[in-house]
Amino acid sequence: MNQLNPIIYPRSADKETVYLKSVISNPNIKVGEFTMYNDFVNDPVLFERNNVLYHYPINHDKLIIGKFCSIACGAKFLFNSANHTFASLSTYPFPIFFETWGFDVQQIATAWDNKGDIIIGNDVWIGYEAVILSGVTIGDGAIIGARAVVTKDVAPYTIVGGLPAKPIRKRFSEENIAKLLKLQWWNWSNEKITKHIQAIQSGDIAQLQ
Repeated sequence: MNQLNPIIYPRSADKETVYLKSVISNPNIKVGEFTMYNDFVNDPVLFERNNVLYHYPINHDKLIIGKFCSIACGAKFLFNSANHTFASLSTYPFPIFFETWGFDVQQIATAWDNKGDIIIGNDVWIGYEAVILSGVTIGDGAIIGARAVVTKDVAPYTIVGGLPAKPIRKRFSEENIAKLLKLQWWNWSNEKITKHIQAIQSGDIAQLQ
């Protein structure tokens, strides 16, 4: 359970929104404090089963999500085992069916191309039904548009959208982005965040110095 916010539901009457860290049991999924997931279609407690796809233990890949992220309903994280290797003359994943084709079970991972972990920074907003592919890193403060398919890394404080997702614009000036990345307010104590929450909400970066 999350030590800083051990409750599952941030709002007692709202069973569609959870603190994600409090419902994760898979050791290959790491989630920071106060990151939340909303789902009005399925039970948000079942995030691991419904939203983290093709995440097979044999591949040892990881989903790492930072603090204070907002993940909208239906967002999906599509892992390496969803890939079929490009090196083969066929797209058919023969090693998966090792019993039929005489492969050793330990060769299963040769059926796909391993592109790496999915890493989500802090204070990232992932929109409705967005899809994040394996090997992608999303920087702090980024925004992923609804139903975007993210195939490449996203720079900090960048808004992306589309299929495949492409940069739309930066959220702030390069100067202010540099200041925010240096400040890392998400690593402050709860007390310090509370003290500066009006400045955070109003976008007054000068008050955070």
